[in-house]
Amino acid sequence: MKKFTSVSDVKNLQEIIKKALQIKENPNSEPEKGKGKTIGLVFLNSSLRTRLSSQIAAQNLGLNVLTLNAAQEAWNLEFADGAVMNGDTVEHIKDAIEVLNQYCDIIAVRCFAGMKSKEDDVNESILSQFEQHAKVPVISLESATRHPLQSLADCITITENWKEERKPKVVLTWAPHIKPIAQAVGNSFAEWMQEMDVDFVIANPEGYDLDKKFTKDIKVIHNQEEALQDADFIYVKNWSSFDDYAAMPEVKESWMLTGEKLENTNDAKVMHCLPVRRNVELSDEVMDGKNSIIYQQAKNRIFSAQAVFSEILDEINS
Repeated sequence: MKKFTSVSDVKNLQEIIKKALQIKENPNSEPEKGKGKTIGLVFLNSSLRTRLSSQIAAQNLGLNVLTLNAAQEAWNLEFADGAVMNGDTVEHIKDAIEVLNQYCDIIAVRCFAGMKSKEDDVNESILSQFEQHAKVPVISLESATRHPLQSLADCITITENWKEERKPKVVLTWAPHIKPIAQAVGNSFAEWMQEMDVDFVIANPEGYDLDKKFTKDIKVIHNQEEALQDADFIYVKNWSSFDDYAAMPEVKESWMLTGEKLENTNDAKVMHCLPVRRNVELSDEVMDGKNSIIYQQAKNRIFSAQAVFSEILDEINS
């Protein structure tokens, strides 16, 4: 693995899931693998699980860890090519990346969608610059359009919780929110589920369809009750409109996941990437109930990151 920004960078999904589950059984099985190597974790946005799980995963492999909260601790960055930097920006992203090249053997970056320019977000205006200018492997800790480490953790979690021979029915359901949220988690989960042996559907209101680039031929249902029928796993997540970019079209129906809605499922396990707006996206009774595997999902973020870091180190050390 030379980089990790989407599922297309994974040669064999089942093999990396298997590796992650083996790591979970013994997280300290490769304590010297990253000895003498440094990973730079660059955060342009807030983080809790991504930050901590990445740090733990790197430390388990013996990597030196540099964590930079770039939006708060670094110089104001300029991202535009050819910019005349006579304003508030002090350092161009090209120069910052070139310095990171000198300090790090791996660069991992988190950069949310700006939610202002559809073109910039779709074209990954920030992540693409890291991929262009980095001379070391680049890992996405979430970008404008994808969240691959989260999606790998989701695949690990589903695999752990499914022991039957038939395909599980997995539903990604839209949930309400108080502000426009990017499509990255939904996009990414849709991509990764297409590589899993599952019966996958998406449920969202009219006006909230995701980008066809990610959903392709996945069935999209605009009636949540219909979509949840006989579900084995329910992934709850909000996103704003893609077609009317970053807008929040009015939704009259109740899309918050409740215990009552679980009654028509196959006693479905409930997932969410966190953070969650309790009693907006899903109810307390679901969040804290027996069907929730949300915290297991969060713990698996460590092992998804560690499996990826280990694969990247194999490439570096080869």
